[in-house]
Amino acid sequence: MSVDYEIRRFQAAAKDDPAYAESVAWMRAVAFGFHDDRRSDERVDKSIELQRRDGRVMTGAYQTGSVAGHSLGADVPVATFGTMDKTLNIGFGRLLDTRLVTAVTVRTSHRRRGLLRRMMGEDLAQARANGLAMAALTASEASIYGRFGFGVATSEQSVKVDTTARFRLNHTPVGSVEVADPKVLLELAPDVFDRVHRNTPGSIRRHEFYRQLASGSVSRDGGEDPKVKVALHYGPDGGVDGYVSYKFAGWASAPYTMEVVDLVAATGAAYLELWQYLAAIDLVDRVTWEEAPVDDPLRWALEDARCVEASAARDMLWLRILDVKQALEARHYPADGRLVLKVADSLGLTGGTFVLDAEGGTAVVTAAGDQAPDASASDIELDISVLSALYLGGVSPVTLAASGRLLEHTPGAAFRAARMFAVERPPHCLTHF
Repeated sequence: MSVDYEIRRFQAAAKDDPAYAESVAWMRAVAFGFHDDRRSDERVDKSIELQRRDGRVMTGAYQTGSVAGHSLGADVPVATFGTMDKTLNIGFGRLLDTRLVTAVTVRTSHRRRGLLRRMMGEDLAQARANGLAMAALTASEASIYGRFGFGVATSEQSVKVDTTARFRLNHTPVGSVEVADPKVLLELAPDVFDRVHRNTPGSIRRHEFYRQLASGSVSRDGGEDPKVKVALHYGPDGGVDGYVSYKFAGWASAPYTMEVVDLVAATGAAYLELWQYLAAIDLVDRVTWEEAPVDDPLRWALEDARCVEASAARDMLWLRILDVKQALEARHYPADGRLVLKVADSLGLTGGTFVLDAEGGTAVVTAAGDQAPDASASDIELDISVLSALYLGGVSPVTLAASGRLLEHTPGAAFRAARMFAVERPPHCLTHF
């Protein structure tokens, strides 16, 4: 049976809006696509309200004409695609407005009909037309998004930390940690995170959900989470510069385990001292965290680094450059240099050959056609997904050359690129979306 589709885009609607039913149907389609339990009306209402605060745009693919008898109605999208715009830290305190892509689903019975490609292509083109130079997503499946030009820019890992007598930090506290009512994070969490965001390459400004999650006001499963506890870190000046929200895994856990819900620290001292606090909690022998940085200072601060059992690193933030000139000129370059980059882009958004001239931290990027005739001979040839991956310095161009993902036409060009694209600290993203 031939099926036609209509793509619709709309803002998350308020509950008293006649369009609210459209938002509800979209949310239920997303939940179905991610195998969630059927959400209660109250949870759907709460989720839509959070998305309204973030300016979320909902995109759906809808069947036109008749649908199969007894199947879900034509008002329920067979594919979903969500977007919102936030800032991305691109190193050295520079923030770049970025299109975030989320809630991507295609119903099993409607796959391989070009729906994702159509929604993705149209939205990325629109984002570029609106002046955005970057898009980002976090992927549930790693094999999907490379073909759309996305590359892995940051990674994370899960850790299990032994907090028995083995846990000893080589650190003298400069601040203090105190327990607080979890609801104080509704006020404090955004300010603390803002400091982290401005100092951490790869950071994405958080959406409303995180303030609610850290405070226990909502859980990932819906409803409040009464298990959540909170501790605040006070710096030498007495101000709050870090927090951790956490919960007990239960007496059936072996060993008894505390789970970190959210850990945000604006200074290195705050980070280590929050871990000192967690390790000192009575009756607990292990603390787990699912969003730890791969280059984790905790391991180096411990007398016995084997207290930290880390899983293999996994991809976290994927980036997609929408405008090569704008994106490259937006960032800071710690090393001077000149590179001619030949960039392939299968979506046709921003391919071509570009000359990058960096001096004194800033760069000028021009199309090779605007330069002398010999400028078309590129130093490096790569796909837009590879350029997006190395943009934050999270992966070395030398590694990418060794993998075959980057072609080095000029000897030493990959190492030169590694120096030019370095950032001041390892990129890390604490914002899933």
